Amino acid sequence: MKPVKKAPATKKPAAKKSPAKKPAAKAAAAAPKASALTPEQRYKMIEETAYYIAERHGFNGDSAYFWSLAEAEVNSRLI
Repeated sequence: MKPVKKAPATKKPAAKKSPAKKPAAKAAAAAPKASALTPEQRYKMIEETAYYIAERHGFNGDSAYFWSLAEAEVNSRLI
């Protein structure tokens, strides 16, 4: 029986490694923060902010206007 010759070992070119893609944890982490606020908590925040806005205006003016300003302020803080 003849000895079997092995084929000469050929090196495969090393595959280029790309940096591992990290999952979008930052975006996912930000989402629960916004959704963790209940509608009741948001309402209370707007209510309190509207009070302080009205107080700055000497409680003279339209309460609906103060409320809309408070909603805008709370929304800007939450986003």
